[in-house]
Amino acid sequence: MNNEAVVETEGLTKVYGQLVALDGISFEVQKGELFGLLGPNGAGKTTTIRILTGLSRPTAGKALVLGYDVRTEIVQAKRYIGVVPEQSNVYDELTVLGNLLFMGRLYGVPRGERRKRAEELVEIFRLSERKKSLARTLSRGMKRALTIACALMHKPRLLFLDEPTAGLDVAAARSLRALIQELHHQGITIFLTTHYLDEADLLCERAAILVKGRIVAIGSPAELKGMVQGEPVIVVRFDESVPNLEKILAPRVPGSGIVALNSQEVRIVGGDPAQVLVALISFAQETGLRIVAVNTVQPTLEEAFLKITGLSPAIMAQEKGK
Repeated sequence: MNNEAVVETEGLTKVYGQLVALDGISFEVQKGELFGLLGPNGAGKTTTIRILTGLSRPTAGKALVLGYDVRTEIVQAKRYIGVVPEQSNVYDELTVLGNLLFMGRLYGVPRGERRKRAEELVEIFRLSERKKSLARTLSRGMKRALTIACALMHKPRLLFLDEPTAGLDVAAARSLRALIQELHHQGITIFLTTHYLDEADLLCERAAILVKGRIVAIGSPAELKGMVQGEPVIVVRFDESVPNLEKILAPRVPGSGIVALNSQEVRIVGGDPAQVLVALISFAQETGLRIVAVNTVQPTLEEAFLKITGLSPAIMAQEKGK
């Protein structure tokens, strides 16, 4: 076990009846790291966080958080961790400031420090103009920011974020990601789960890909993308829109992964580049289209995910419960 690791798991397993939610996963998170656990919904990400934060007991295996065994010493560990669940858990009937002060009391923050800390956090999270507003009146993005602020009231050494930007609009998600980066730069160790691959690529220093309860790959985003570096990635744009372009081209370029960027442009990963181009030229001639651009580009984390797991990146974007 590494002395600098703040999270250590070994053979961590969780079984619900006939369902194996976690199947013997092992990984470490280093002090000061922003670590991501990636995977489609139902992969076991939330189960992992629930075990590491004491909300669920593992069926087998070992997990240490800040050196404390989650089976027997989770009460001690909780003094030093902050937890932001997937669904915001602030109290709607309290004000923004009231939520922070109440959370300070729960975490045992000394009375003289509570208000000072709460005022600091409303400034950091850009909630100062709404600090006297009831939480129920906040937008979803503001409520999410308040949830994270509440988890920071006792200045934790380790922060767990479960799908922090799920359900937010683009602007709110961008703002929240900037806040997460800021917290990381302040030295807080962050354990993040997400099914948004672009989010992981932007934020995480290292990430593990979890599929059906098993870790199938682990490394930095660059290392994960490096797993598909040997495969050609081609972006082709036609002069006119073609409905269902991705589906039409898929049978013509077997062995390749195709993603429609829009109705005129596709991204093709893998396959023999010469054969891919021949197939595209043939398609253009048959349909009366003209190829206006062909570019080779670097693979994305989505393409690495596709290569590593065999799952379509579209699976990652599916909403919970659908």
